[in-house]
Amino acid sequence: MSNKEVTIHDIAEILGINSSTVSRALNNSTRVAKKTKDKVFEKAAELGYQRNHLASNLRKSKTFTLGVIVPRISRHFFSSAIAGIEETAFKAGYTVIICQSLESLEREESIINTLLSNRVDGVLVSISMETKNYDHLQGLKQRNIPFVFFDRHCDIANNSKVVIDDFEAAFNAVEHLIAQKSKNIAHFSGPQNLEIYKNRFKGYKAALEKHHILYREELVISSSLMEKDGATNVKKMLALPYKVDGLFCANDVVAISAIQYLKKLHIKIPEDIAIVGFSNESISSVIEPALTTVNQSGLEIGVASTNLLLDKISDKSKQQTHKTILVKTNLIVRKSSLRDSK
Repeated sequence: MSNKEVTIHDIAEILGINSSTVSRALNNSTRVAKKTKDKVFEKAAELGYQRNHLASNLRKSKTFTLGVIVPRISRHFFSSAIAGIEETAFKAGYTVIICQSLESLEREESIINTLLSNRVDGVLVSISMETKNYDHLQGLKQRNIPFVFFDRHCDIANNSKVVIDDFEAAFNAVEHLIAQKSKNIAHFSGPQNLEIYKNRFKGYKAALEKHHILYREELVISSSLMEKDGATNVKKMLALPYKVDGLFCANDVVAISAIQYLKKLHIKIPEDIAIVGFSNESISSVIEPALTTVNQSGLEIGVASTNLLLDKISDKSKQQTHKTILVKTNLIVRKSSLRDSK
């Protein structure tokens, strides 16, 4: 035969049987005799026939495909979450389409439209730093496409999410700095339109209040928490009219960048400034000094969020329940915050 794609009609013509019999044979139907099935499978293999799974799935009104949107695949947390998502989806017979917003609302909106065009059965999303308008997510609801937030979520009604207790994790991190004799504790925060950074800020502030340490607005420096922001934020912090002796960062990327810049200025860590990060990036344990950080399991969050989405997809009722799953964190104490107890 030519290089054109082989169809069931080609197999049927060669074997002298009708197409519906070939189709049933390939689907292992009990309505077709074993002898006929063997002939069909043998001829299909000889001709290099490949089933069109997409067309078959569309006839069943399912594509067995999930869309996944993350801000940046390069971040250790998100790559770990994707590993959990892919493995869980694969075991359930689903494939995944992985997309990254690169912290752009416009790109996130475009990705949603693309996933809708590809007729995904559900979407897992961790929103971008720019996401303040949620119309594109409401569009998923209008199309009855189940979706689950993981890690970064937004405050819209009747949504399901898999998250950590950002407030508690931040509170524990700052309380650790206080236990290490820090009094003037700065906070490198993320955009306050995102619930995770809003809650980490609240945890920071609550820890100060519990220990009767004055909250100073100027000690909270917000940024996009990229590598370049470490040096910029440190310059602002060092320009304050008093000595900062503790620093809680809302992610490890900006914390590591801050450490590198402070070392260039010959400021000692943790003796002069004790530092805690957030998310336990893989590099956090190998820099000098090793970074104290909040450990959040991307793998566990990925598995839990996928299972939750699959439950929503399989729920045939119109009244879907909406759940919030909290994944536990722990503070990993390393040299960047651990002062001599003497």
